[in-house]
Amino acid sequence: MPDFTDLIDLASERLGASVLWANDEFFAPKEALLKPSPAEWREGAYTERGKWMDGWETRRRREPGHDWCLVRLGAPGVVHGVVIDTAFFRGNYPDEAQVEGCDVAGVPDPVLLDTDARIRWVTLVPRAPLAGDAKNAFPVSHPGRVTHLRLRIYPDGGVARLRVHGQVTLDPALERAVRELDFAAMENGGFVEVCSDMFFGHRQNLILPGRSTHMGDGWETKRRRGPGNDWTIVRLGARATLGRVELDTDHFRGNAPGSVMLEWCDLPRATPEQLVASTAWRELVPATRVQPHARHQWGAPAGATATHVRLSIYPDGGVARLRLFGTAA
Repeated sequence: MPDFTDLIDLASERLGASVLWANDEFFAPKEALLKPSPAEWREGAYTERGKWMDGWETRRRREPGHDWCLVRLGAPGVVHGVVIDTAFFRGNYPDEAQVEGCDVAGVPDPVLLDTDARIRWVTLVPRAPLAGDAKNAFPVSHPGRVTHLRLRIYPDGGVARLRVHGQVTLDPALERAVRELDFAAMENGGFVEVCSDMFFGHRQNLILPGRSTHMGDGWETKRRRGPGNDWTIVRLGARATLGRVELDTDHFRGNAPGSVMLEWCDLPRATPEQLVASTAWRELVPATRVQPHARHQWGAPAGATATHVRLSIYPDGGVARLRLFGTAA
């Protein structure tokens, strides 16, 4: 898959994304498009309307036109790529698809969103052919902020999943309106740049909304058999003066780290490689023992104005969530 799939899925249900409306969902519901889990196949499973399919599927079109749906992104951002997954749709996938985006404040009515001539829709993915039972990946070059998408399928058929990868853009009004913000949070533009290992749990799980739902919903490394320790680096959604840190080992009982250390740096233009090699890291939380399946909180030292935070775990293990609270600098 293309590199853009390593970026945040702006259309993730975990971020609060939803399919607002679809012109047709006769065979399978529109909500399935954004399920976080991969699509599944159930052999021999049928509903009163036909074969059970894990995705959004419209009826066979007998007149001119095409089908479409509207998606509200969980976090507004700049879209770098779209994946239209037609998993298990073989004789019933669309021939072609097109994706458009717009930037609309607030929570607009879906009907107005689709029909209001004042809303400027821009093409993110031009009309393009799709393959069946495949992840169809399309890079996007539009530099603007997007809050909503319109997925058009030609002429009809089924799509299992829609993934919209990009960079979250933190709302400046939100920065000004609140005294304290979690600058690590995915929905506030945080991004886990790099880590030493993520064998059992993806590094981006660290900054998902809410507490973890199970052990697989955090960041977890393999068992370390040699010297050293594991680590990860978080890029804050904006440069911030940190006030407190929260680290949660929820669900990690026999595999939490023995201890952790956090450091900060102020390097706004550093690449991941430069961050790994940098000697500019300063102490945020000294090496401290942590408990399994527990929430830990620490205050930050004065003057910790940061763009990035490095979490080191000793020697290995799993962390469910990391929160980095502060004020915009």
